[in-house]
Amino acid sequence: MQSLSAYRIFYTVAVQGNISNAARELYISQPAISKSIQKLEESLGCKLFNRNSRGVSLTQEGEMLFSYVSTAFEALNTGEDRLKNALNLGIGHLKIGVSSTLCKYMLLPYIKAFTKQYPHINISILCQSTNESLAMLEEDKIDIGLIAKPDHGKLLRFHFVGEVEDIFVATTDYLNLLKTRGVPEDQILSQSTLMLLDKKNMTRQYIDDYLRENQIQTQDFIEVSSMDLLIDFAKLNLGVACVIRQFVKEELDQKEFIEIPLGFPIHKREIGFCYKEAAHLSKSLELFIQFFQKEEWTVH
Repeated sequence: MQSLSAYRIFYTVAVQGNISNAARELYISQPAISKSIQKLEESLGCKLFNRNSRGVSLTQEGEMLFSYVSTAFEALNTGEDRLKNALNLGIGHLKIGVSSTLCKYMLLPYIKAFTKQYPHINISILCQSTNESLAMLEEDKIDIGLIAKPDHGKLLRFHFVGEVEDIFVATTDYLNLLKTRGVPEDQILSQSTLMLLDKKNMTRQYIDDYLRENQIQTQDFIEVSSMDLLIDFAKLNLGVACVIRQFVKEELDQKEFIEIPLGFPIHKREIGFCYKEAAHLSKSLELFIQFFQKEEWTVH
């Protein structure tokens, strides 16, 4: 197949009906245009133009080729116009990976502000674990993730937006139940029903490391898939739940939850946006990065 530039010359000459006019349109010399047409005719094995004193006209074979070439260039022109319009309006698509917990408590308020500023950008939110978001980033299946800072990921750019602190909580009624069983305060975690996120969650892996490092052996535990369920189960007096302090502030303030004292505190974790550093950034992602970098982020 001939080059796109050869067909562009053919198309322009056919539209203009004149080689000199086509030369002015394309900003190239008349001899260069004539040579390009000649090479195209030789490669196709047919004559494309009839020459006359007033200019050129398409032959029957030229008319056939022009019908296809014109459709192709009209499609390209339409594509360019729509792309320019999309860029001017900020039209685009952004795919964000985030855990259901961080989505509810951190991401949604800022998505609301972002979409108000850029209403033409469509956003897909994939609620999943941090580990799954990291895997999808590596496979280019999402553009950006709101995650706990990973221990690895040299090719990933991490932008810090806040800290979270894991704590253990229970209701007064449940703690009173443990007390009647003779469970001392420093053995609450090992003697209670411990409620944790499931094992595929990075938070669970972090807490498992904490329990192992501090030689805390658990007897009974309940695994759930979301922080909201942990909070709800704790309110039902089903056990001691591992939750994020910032997400149960109201319950702690109102004494609905009591924080379990720990001999060794759980280190705070950094939360931020993560995206591929070496990847070509879409316009939508560039706008989102600029947005969250200038916003004052807080954990709600």
